[in-house]
Amino acid sequence: MTQTLDSAADALAALGHTVRLSIFRLLVRAGHDGLRVGDIAEHMALAPSTLAHHLRALVQAGLVRQTRRGREVWCVVDFDATQTLLGFLTDECCTGVALVAADTA
Repeated sequence: MTQTLDSAADALAALGHTVRLSIFRLLVRAGHDGLRVGDIAEHMALAPSTLAHHLRALVQAGLVRQTRRGREVWCVVDFDATQTLLGFLTDECCTGVALVAADTA
């Protein structure tokens, strides 16, 4: 999976809200099994419509996947996408930066 500047910005924007960041961290703790939407609502004490709004942002950013198991919707972190985002943020670590001289013409 290739990360672009736009997709990285979208993912970081989704995580830039305290509720969404809390949901994401809860799902990270749940691991590869994920959690039912109802369980997330209980943990977060959120109304269903509010939770749906925040989950939609995380899904659209590619950080969370949702699957239907019978009548229940499960959410799980897309760990590959998360690793790609982290790699994008750190892949040029410590490579140095050349200074650009100001145009004096």
